[in-house]
Amino acid sequence: MDNRDGLSRRTLLHLSAATAGGVILAGCTAGNQPGGSGNSKASPTSSAPPTVKGSKTTALPIPSAFKEAPELAKLVAAGKLPPVKDRLPTKPYVVPHNWIKPGKYGGAISTVTSASDSTTHAEFMYGHSLLRWLNDGKDIASGLVESWDSNADATEWTLHFRDGLKWSDGQPWSTEDIMFWWEDMVLNEEHGEVPPDEARSGKGTLMTMTAPDKLTIVMKFDAPAPLTADRLAMWVKRGNGPVWMEPKHYMKQFHPKYNKKVPKDWATDKGEFDDKRAWIRNPDCPTMTGWKCKSFSEGRRVVFERNPYYWCVSPDGAQLPYIDTINFNVVQNAEVQKLQAVEGKLNFLYAGFTSIFLSDISALKQAEAKTKLKVLLWDAGDGSGSLVFFNQDYHDAKMRGLIRNPKFRQALSYAYNRKDVQKSVYYNTGELTTGTMSPKGIEFHVNDEGKQVYKSWRDSYVKYDPELAKKILDEIGVVDKDGDGKREMPDGSKLVVRLDYQADASSEHVKKNTLLKRDWDAIGVDTRMNPVAPEGFGDQWRFGKLMTHTTWETGDGPNCLVYPQWMVPIESSRWAPLQGEFYNVRGTPKEKAEKNVDPYKRTPPRMEPVPDGPVERLWKLYDQSKIEPDEMKRHQLVWEMIKIHITDGPYLLGVCANTPYIVLVHEDMKNVPAKENLAMGGFAAPWIHPTPAVYDPETWFWDNPEQHQQ
Repeated sequence: MDNRDGLSRRTLLHLSAATAGGVILAGCTAGNQPGGSGNSKASPTSSAPPTVKGSKTTALPIPSAFKEAPELAKLVAAGKLPPVKDRLPTKPYVVPHNWIKPGKYGGAISTVTSASDSTTHAEFMYGHSLLRWLNDGKDIASGLVESWDSNADATEWTLHFRDGLKWSDGQPWSTEDIMFWWEDMVLNEEHGEVPPDEARSGKGTLMTMTAPDKLTIVMKFDAPAPLTADRLAMWVKRGNGPVWMEPKHYMKQFHPKYNKKVPKDWATDKGEFDDKRAWIRNPDCPTMTGWKCKSFSEGRRVVFERNPYYWCVSPDGAQLPYIDTINFNVVQNAEVQKLQAVEGKLNFLYAGFTSIFLSDISALKQAEAKTKLKVLLWDAGDGSGSLVFFNQDYHDAKMRGLIRNPKFRQALSYAYNRKDVQKSVYYNTGELTTGTMSPKGIEFHVNDEGKQVYKSWRDSYVKYDPELAKKILDEIGVVDKDGDGKREMPDGSKLVVRLDYQADASSEHVKKNTLLKRDWDAIGVDTRMNPVAPEGFGDQWRFGKLMTHTTWETGDGPNCLVYPQWMVPIESSRWAPLQGEFYNVRGTPKEKAEKNVDPYKRTPPRMEPVPDGPVERLWKLYDQSKIEPDEMKRHQLVWEMIKIHITDGPYLLGVCANTPYIVLVHEDMKNVPAKENLAMGGFAAPWIHPTPAVYDPETWFWDNPEQHQQ
């Protein structure tokens, strides 16, 4: 995966400069946005723009005139809505993708999703994001923030917001909406909003945040925070990611600080506050996204309609979005989803939110003539496919000791016939891998050393060699002592490996588990499938009750540090949950509390890592990386962490990396990018790189909108 060769990308902070910020956007999707200084590898005084695939970066000027949807023009003429120029900020965001062309207003997107709670619907909308990722995460663009500055050591960041932003109800947006979230929710112990990663310094302490005026936010940290801009771009804010703002003018009526009639239980599930702030299901809650909620029917259907105050425009000055409405039909049954697709009952589908998979491509292709739905394939960008990882903190001490023995995991990796899974589950797509972070990660393409580090990790234990697997197990005493054909623990007791998975897991994971069980049974390891009730899976995992996790994939990026949880145990949902939880309490009173209590009975369950063991060494390297302002040195620290994964791993047992995600697009819908339009072919797997929001669905349009009204 050397598709970044020769390509420019942003450098987050120039140590030689007093400031870093603004935007330099590589040409595959973009041109410069006005108002910010450059983040390129070129020197600050260089006039040579970065390039992507031979396309030069060009500045996109603010259009001299603006257009609007006919329905909005009628409201303006009737005096019910201000003119479009008064609804937009002084300098609106000009969507820079080079595949877009001027569109037509009207029509509806009709799609399907598995999500009953509608949170995935926000993944279509990037409108709350302070900064934006472009070029599949290679570049950071302005968003609500027009430009940004950092001091030389990245301990102070200043955000300059666009003048004239408005909520969907027409009320002015200001930094008061951020400070309401920060002071009245995050810092308010009664509400307990969780501070996001970008709110903490490299030492883990909370920043101080102030708003000198209605368009400026200043964040001060007690240690360098060099990844702040990345973290402001990741996730969909007010969606699946951190909130970062609430419409104060609307929400203060539900907060006791501003309304004495609000009951004492305002911050609990019994109160109104959290229900009212849910813009994806509450039509009354203002939003900054291209579409706003029109109606919500729990578990059935959500309809979003155009936001007349959306702050983004196309290069020709058309206020976005082009399409009037998005209809999300909630269908949890996989077969019904497929039936609707092949019968043409929808006009767009992003498979990442459904149970549509590669095995369905043949049927979808056969139905194209009838449905007019073209099959596009975007790169997932994941590093594993369906993943297996052992619980390094499993509650049974004897089994935990075996799991923590890297030889045991190495043997099981060699016994894994990944080619069979690649063929039967992934239809020979992707590249075979032991299991890594995303192969699109910046660290793996910065130079030849980075490329070699990735290949070494990818190939470390990927070879299918069951005889070698048997030999390694024999060497560590995992042998068949009673002659029943099954290997025992070194002390002679029974060995059973469980493949734990949520009972509602997709066929992708179940089929992979079935083949994996076959392979491990074949070397004498008694392997059993273990479906677990989904609602209890997370708690059982973090309490060390489950042995393996088998239904996720590693998809985070576009660099390994912006969301490093797969690489470093720093929370309780991945491969070392109790040690990860201990990392979270370091520096707090809980670090030294309950010393004499069984780690599994502590509140929360947590345990210290083995002194100078792999987890402690990973922590030390990660802690260094968090406060290292030099980007190249951060890359080198990541490489050192990966070497621990190679010598003491594998911790992640993947199948094949970077398999495709299916996108179904009606032939009449325009401006939806194909893989070849995208800087790296797509980066669809990570939630933190929100897809399809990063490709601005607000720019999509119907060639014949009158034929697509439902």
